[in-house]
Amino acid sequence: MKGRLHLNKFKKTETGLQGMIIFEPTVYADDRGFFLETYNKKDFESLGFRKEFVQDNQSHSQKGVLRGLHRQVAHPQGKLVRVLSGEVFDVGVDVRKESETFGRWFGIILSSENKKSLYIPEGFLHGFLVLSQEAEFAYKCTDYYYSEDEDGILWNDPEIGIKWPLDLVGQPILSQKDKNLKSLNLIQ
Repeated sequence: MKGRLHLNKFKKTETGLQGMIIFEPTVYADDRGFFLETYNKKDFESLGFRKEFVQDNQSHSQKGVLRGLHRQVAHPQGKLVRVLSGEVFDVGVDVRKESETFGRWFGIILSSENKKSLYIPEGFLHGFLVLSQEAEFAYKCTDYYYSEDEDGILWNDPEIGIKWPLDLVGQPILSQKDKNLKSLNLIQ
């Protein structure tokens, strides 16, 4: 728009794992409520983030549900994830064999309160644990979902050593599929 002063509405923070980024939006709030942009291609590009998203997903889970750790092999998905309501502990694990940070993980609390988004790059495993009574979780993907291409690693693999905040939820609730995942040393 001509004459419009454009200010970037997002803050970008590196996580220490190459390509994994936290985005914080500017929130415009008053006594009526709030407004924010959750994604703006131009603003993200001005921060050096250039990804094309092809699919949006949303899930609803109850407290203690742990989903993950998942990835797609031949069709790796980058995911820009955020929480619409509730709170989750979100985790990405670098399993790119050529990466300097192979086997390392990063976790962050994402919530409807903090409104942060996390980008999990292609080639990473992804999972989350619901900390609130329930949570709505949304994410944008850089490739389509192919069920036959999915694999993953056990959420509690000792080689990775993720420090899940289980003291807040007790024993996690897992799908049968997630209970049967393999360990990091068996990933191809």
